[in-house]
Formats: sequence, structure tokens, C-alpha cells
Amino acid sequence: MVALRVLGIDPGLTRCGVGIVDVTSTRSATLVEVAVIRTPPDLPLEQRLLQVGLEIERMLLEHKPGAVAIERVFAQHNLRTVMGTAQISGVALHMAAKHGLAVGLHTPSEVKAALTGYGSADKKQVATMVARVLGLAQLPTPADASDALAIAICHAWRRGATVAAPGAVLTPAQQAWLAAERSTAKSAPKRRLAP
Repeated sequence: MVALRVLGIDPGLTRCGVGIVDVTSTRSATLVEVAVIRTPPDLPLEQRLLQVGLEIERMLLEHKPGAVAIERVFAQHNLRTVMGTAQISGVALHMAAKHGLAVGLHTPSEVKAALTGYGSADKKQVATMVARVLGLAQLPTPADASDALAIAICHAWRRGATVAAPGAVLTPAQQAWLAAERSTAKSAPKRRLAP
């Protein structure tokens, strides 16, 4: 069965979660690799960005994913945190483009809804669903690793390459997410072309 391989990235300057999963058309997912790239705060910024970029590129070259998914940067009260997140997102986007890969950007609430059926789920709920979907005996830790895997799974499910095959068994969260996607598609206004 053909699987879509996705590299998921939870961007962060001090800790950047990266995870690769294979997802089949029946929505079953398998862990390929997960890691947290850490850079020390006392290292010059350009060196920290380079370290993260080199590790992302290693994973791209070694595992050859078909797509990259990144958590969309959102406003936070801590400007320093959001700047580091944005800088790492830029590095990840650059590496994906360099390797000719399409990138999906997903908000935290989209990822939570896809995995748990609830857009405000907490990190433990997301980690629990990631472990269940991937068949892991333990929850992936730290949260950056779990989040990266959740982003990758969400992307594969949303991309449409994993539309449920006849007879596929979906989790309750997958069923809720599919129902919401279909409802959104039906309620979207139809665009008319000008004569």
C-alpha cells in the first residue's frame, strides 16, 4: 500500500520538534523518525539557525519525505518567542523549497482538531492520540516531538491523499474531523465566473 511520507516541524529556536511519519490511504500511520533539535541560547543566532537547518536537511536527504508540514506561526505575548519561531519557520520553508517539496502550514487548533476532534485539546490529549494513531507504547516526549508528529499526521489527513478507503476503520477523532471537513466544503459559497 502506497504511503505519503510527511516531515512535520514544530518550529522553535531553543527546541525544534521534527517528526516523520508514513500515512496510508486508510489513514494508518507509522513512525519513521522523531527528534528535537536543540540549540543553546548563548550561541550566535546565525549559528543556531544553521544548526536547525542542517538537521532538517539531513532528515530530508535521509528519509525523502513527499511533503513538509509546519505549525503556522501565531501571535504570542512573548515577542522573543514568536521571533524565534518565525525564524525557524523561514529556515524550514527554505529547506523544503530547496528540495522541491510542497509545504502545508497548519494552526495549532487545526492540528488538535484533526487528532482529537477538539480544537482546544491540551498537549497530553494530543500526545495520547499521536501515540494511539502511531501504535506507540509510550507517549512521545517532550511535547515538541509529539507536536511535530501531530502536525505531520494532520497534514497527511488534510491533504486528501489519505481519503478513507472503503472499509477503513477511522478513530472517533478522524470521523469528527472528516464530518467537519465535509460540512465546511458544503457550506462554502460557490464562486461564479464572470460571463
